[in-house]
Amino acid sequence: MSNPIYLALDVPQLDAAKDLLGKVRGHIGGVKLGMEFFYAHGHHGVMEMVQASGLPIFLDLKLHDIPNTVAGAMQSIHVLEPAIVTVHASGGRAMMEDAKAAAGENCKVVAVTMLTSLDERDLARTGVAGTPHDHVMRLAELAESAGLDGIVCSGQEVGAVHKQWKHGFFVVPGLRPAGSATGDQKRTVTPRKARDDGASVLVIGRPISKAADPLAAAREIEATL
Repeated sequence: MSNPIYLALDVPQLDAAKDLLGKVRGHIGGVKLGMEFFYAHGHHGVMEMVQASGLPIFLDLKLHDIPNTVAGAMQSIHVLEPAIVTVHASGGRAMMEDAKAAAGENCKVVAVTMLTSLDERDLARTGVAGTPHDHVMRLAELAESAGLDGIVCSGQEVGAVHKQWKHGFFVVPGLRPAGSATGDQKRTVTPRKARDDGASVLVIGRPISKAADPLAAAREIEATL
């Protein structure tokens, strides 16, 4: 992938999303549309963004339900031809297998392991013992065994996962350029560090979308890669 940056357009306003995309589309490799956008605009909104960008679309829907329901959801978005779709690894092997089987031939299905807004204390509160590293590695192994293309993990784990899963596809969110605010993210690294450690896709939102000059911010991040 020549430009691994996927701009996270996690906004419910279609016009605002188009405006931002128009400013930076020459310095990104794809567009990530999350739940806020999809719930507000559905299939129509996704198609609008495809036409506006001409770039691959990553539907970050984090599907998590019984296997039959997740498979049905995958089939319902097949017409949109997304490049990447997320499911939750904690949904289990059968759910992941059915999600992959229902996906389009050219769609990569990747499993969310542990959100970058969580840390070890958060894991403990949900009854999960061990470190974030242990948890991510365990779920990565499960996702690989289920036949998925890869996982979503923080930049702090991607290097270790890449060593374990040589040909996996790794999506890394929660990235922050050196010196920028971390916000609600607890396990962050720089885009360059994540890329060097094996990230396939770099999901970047607020460092670009909330910048005083989004175009300059996108250019600066791209230049570090």
